[in-house]
Amino acid sequence: MNDRYDAGYGGDQYEIVGYDEYGRPVYQQVPAQQTPQQAYDPYGRQGYGYDGYDTGPQPPVAPPSYDPYGSRTSHDPYDPYGTGAPQGPATPYDPYGQAATSGQQPRVAEQTAYIPQQPGPAEGTHPQAPQGPHAPRAAEDPASGHEPDYHTGQFAFVEEPDGDSEDVIDWLKFTENRTERREEARRRARSRVIALLVTLALVAVGGVGYLWYAGKLPGLSSSGTKTGTATAAGAQKRDVIVVHLHNTGKGGTSTALLVDNTTTKQGTTVLLPNSLGLTDDSGSTTTLAKSVDDDGASGTRDQLDTVLGTNIQGTWRLDTPYLQNLVDLVGDIDIDTNADVPDPDAKKKGTSPLVHQGKDQTLSGKMAVAYATYRATGEAQNAQLERFGQVMQGVLRKISSDPQGATVTVQTLAQILDPPLTDKDLGTFLAKLADLAKGGDYKTALLPVQADGTLSARTSDSVVKDILGGTAKSPDAGSAVRVSVQNATGVKDDTEKARVVLLNGGFTFLEGGTAQSAQTASKVIYSDPADKENASEVAKTLGLPAGSVRKGTVSSGADVSVVLGQDYKASS
Repeated sequence: MNDRYDAGYGGDQYEIVGYDEYGRPVYQQVPAQQTPQQAYDPYGRQGYGYDGYDTGPQPPVAPPSYDPYGSRTSHDPYDPYGTGAPQGPATPYDPYGQAATSGQQPRVAEQTAYIPQQPGPAEGTHPQAPQGPHAPRAAEDPASGHEPDYHTGQFAFVEEPDGDSEDVIDWLKFTENRTERREEARRRARSRVIALLVTLALVAVGGVGYLWYAGKLPGLSSSGTKTGTATAAGAQKRDVIVVHLHNTGKGGTSTALLVDNTTTKQGTTVLLPNSLGLTDDSGSTTTLAKSVDDDGASGTRDQLDTVLGTNIQGTWRLDTPYLQNLVDLVGDIDIDTNADVPDPDAKKKGTSPLVHQGKDQTLSGKMAVAYATYRATGEAQNAQLERFGQVMQGVLRKISSDPQGATVTVQTLAQILDPPLTDKDLGTFLAKLADLAKGGDYKTALLPVQADGTLSARTSDSVVKDILGGTAKSPDAGSAVRVSVQNATGVKDDTEKARVVLLNGGFTFLEGGTAQSAQTASKVIYSDPADKENASEVAKTLGLPAGSVRKGTVSSGADVSVVLGQDYKASS
């Protein structure tokens, strides 16, 4: 380290005279000395006797000795800038920043300086230290017993890359991504919940709308309420087809009405006993079984309309071989059987029955025919009729609900249907009933008929009114007034005598049966005020007093009901 500092401007020189309490060197200006000016040697050879301008021989000058530790003798001062000027007595260099050993140097008060890039000098000093890149730096002072006091202004902090910084960045990215994923999952969950609630609301609204449209909402259904009964007795729309099962093997017929109530969406099979009394074209009383054999499909259909007040659209004659084929086509049926049915083709007695009694019995075509036509010894015809109804409902549960599919099934049977019924009409009709049967909206009902073949007003209303319309069919213009006659005289022949009188009077006679007990006075009853005049004509025709005419309830299918009492005097 040089113990002198040449500012390089004006020839001012400084030298270290000591260190302050912070370990910083203290400079003072070296007084200028008058020295003989030497000639300028552009090659730096002054002092060696060489004159660049050849001014003459110069006395040789001994080169200064170099001390690597900066110490100088009194006779050989060191000039760091090679000026050759005498410097005066030299101060030995102390590597630890101490002054020469000749004693403590007095503190110079003229000027003090500070090191550049360090804090300014202490208060009371003169901040006239040399400036610039060649300013000497402060060194540690071991003798002071402590390290130099550094300040933040003396350092420049450089951010060095650290391997952990990448891990920190990755962790921040991972945390951010996980937070975003959680938020996205929450948004998706909310979207799913909203979509589910909307779907459930739409399903609920659609279900309620369907139930309302089908009339199945509690309190709004047409069945079981007064409003429904009024509607059933009024403007309900029904499609009705009559089915005649002909047993080609043993003979006999079984008849049922297939009813599709399009208003209430309810299907019903109404079983008609063969003993049901009808009136033929001549006005004579006959039974359903005789009418099917004698009058054919068209005649029987008209007679049923007259008695039941219905409007039958067509007749389906179903022979037992076609029933067998139909069951095989739909793929067997499953019903609850109420009897063991023997095999009609078995030649030996004691063989296993063809149909076993039990629940959920699967019947093939042959088994279905055997069960539908079976009537045990001593059984009433209604028992066999109910088995036929079970088979028909089982077939409807298996037939296609698609109109086109059901039509193909009918066409496959290759039947010749009675006009005006066609294959397409029958297929479409059966498809509708099949849909109701599969949905549980189908039932079977037996029309109650008395022993003499007549309908009891009290027992038949549940079927005739609720299922078939509830009121008698209005007579066409110009048609005869239908009169139902019930015998309460106690004399059986009085019914036939009244029938002849009424037919001769231009009325249609309907058998009303026999009363359980005899009555004294006769009655002529009408329900529609428009029929009051007709009732009066009936009373006159039968020879009954005018006071016997009154308003009340008439039998099903009749315009006027007559109860013959003991005051009735039959004409001879």
